[in-house]
Amino acid sequence: MQFDMEQLSADNRYKLLTATVTPRPIAWVTSRSVDGVVNAAPFSFFNVMGHEPPTVTLGLLRKAGGGYKDTAANIMATGEFVINLVSEAMAESMNETCTNAPPEIDELELAGLTAVPSIVVAPPRIAGCPVSFECRSLSSIVTGPCQVIVVATVLHVHIEDEFLIDAERCHVDTPALKLVSRMHGSGWYARSTDLFQLARPSYKEK
Repeated sequence: MQFDMEQLSADNRYKLLTATVTPRPIAWVTSRSVDGVVNAAPFSFFNVMGHEPPTVTLGLLRKAGGGYKDTAANIMATGEFVINLVSEAMAESMNETCTNAPPEIDELELAGLTAVPSIVVAPPRIAGCPVSFECRSLSSIVTGPCQVIVVATVLHVHIEDEFLIDAERCHVDTPALKLVSRMHGSGWYARSTDLFQLARPSYKEK
């Protein structure tokens, strides 16, 4: 079966992409408006794109009723945000911040979460998250009506001590983070508990 994406409705394009590109890491983004209101929302159109400099990208879709989401508006206005990674223990709280609260509402307060001051950016981190990245936008690319790709550099990384095997060598106990990822359909998530390893081959002339 083939699908001509230009002929499909936006909803059906979304279904195909999110049902097949899985699992997707979750960026639980905290941002702050120019008026100082903190916003928190999770996004699974997210990944790391390089390390020289350390680069991440976010795909921010439009609001259901149209217009930029609060996260997109805040990042484009201030250039700063924090990506908090979501552990299984924080999944329920993350889900609470998915609500379509108005811009003047602080989702961290709404979900009973604690904001922790960042080091180099204005938006706070979320207490309880195993990893947080303080980020500054490099570029915002509008790809459609109120749909934005944010390319950013990671300025500062926070990792809870219990998840570090060797801090000097930057060795992290990744399985212990128990991060959850986004799957297909409404409300489906995955745990990273069934792992396998493959050794990278070296090319040898025959």
